[in-house]
Amino acid sequence: MIEETDELGSEANASNIPDRSKRYARKAIFHKLAHESYADAALAFAPNANDGGPGPRRPGVATLSRFGFAAPPEILQDLPEPLNIPFSDLDGSDGGYYTIKRLSRPVLKTKIPVGDIVITVFNCHLKSKLGELDRPKGAAFAPAADLVNYDPAGRAMGSLRAGLRRMAEAWVLRREILTELEAGNPVMVLGDMNDSEHAVSSEIISGETPFKNYAWMRRHDAAHKGDRYKDTENEAIQAQINRVRLYSAEKMFVRKSARNMIYTSAFGGVFESIDQILMSRHFNQGDPEAIGEMTYFNVLNDHLTDGSHPDAPYNKLASDHGQIMAHILLNDAQKLGNLQNC
Repeated sequence: MIEETDELGSEANASNIPDRSKRYARKAIFHKLAHESYADAALAFAPNANDGGPGPRRPGVATLSRFGFAAPPEILQDLPEPLNIPFSDLDGSDGGYYTIKRLSRPVLKTKIPVGDIVITVFNCHLKSKLGELDRPKGAAFAPAADLVNYDPAGRAMGSLRAGLRRMAEAWVLRREILTELEAGNPVMVLGDMNDSEHAVSSEIISGETPFKNYAWMRRHDAAHKGDRYKDTENEAIQAQINRVRLYSAEKMFVRKSARNMIYTSAFGGVFESIDQILMSRHFNQGDPEAIGEMTYFNVLNDHLTDGSHPDAPYNKLASDHGQIMAHILLNDAQKLGNLQNC
């Protein structure tokens, strides 16, 4: 697949990138769109522990790096200890637990050296919105999978289970991200989040968005309605939240441009972004600790169809996702290159 990509990329360059004889050949856009060979790139692959072999196959994840890896890649899927998420009812009584022992797909953690900087990159594919339907022991299929005898409540329960699993996986990923951020390491997260950037699961991964001013907010230990946070406390709260936040490459791009229609998935007339590139404060322009900034963002989504066109109800010859690409420039003018989520 990598060799085929290079072959197609070379053909595209020959057709679309002007040679030096053209007066407009030096325009920056051509450098950003040109394909660069992956011939000497290092590949890390994380197989899916849920892969059942021929038939019930389950996708893994992979990271391709032209800069190689600074340490052996790490795979997170089977949890060392089960994640027990406790619940309590509104009256304070025990509400039981939701437990996961394994992620639906692996998270691949790599350390990528760029000059004197090592960036921690997480590649993930969270649980899809496809419902987890209850299948009785020994049954050939889940009763709610029988669409002839449609069970709306059973299918809704399946969606609830899928949502719980996706958010639990997001928290597991967030825990790993925080470990790297607390160590002072620049972090990037790539992947199919199977949710938009404003979904709860995405917010778990990226962290809270701080309020403009906590000085008007009532304190957590307020004794009366006028008991609010001080200005100095507001500054401390802002600093603590922003220190561990991740920032959306797509949102950075939208702020810089007039474009407001970005999507990586199309189904049933709904166009949305469920594939994301998230970056720590180290790549947020204006942050005092920034080591670089995003200079360009692109979405390759011309091949997507929502299934409504009579001539192309489904596009089986291409991915059902758009591919997003961010270009990062480090402060010392070292180019980080094309950061792609495919």
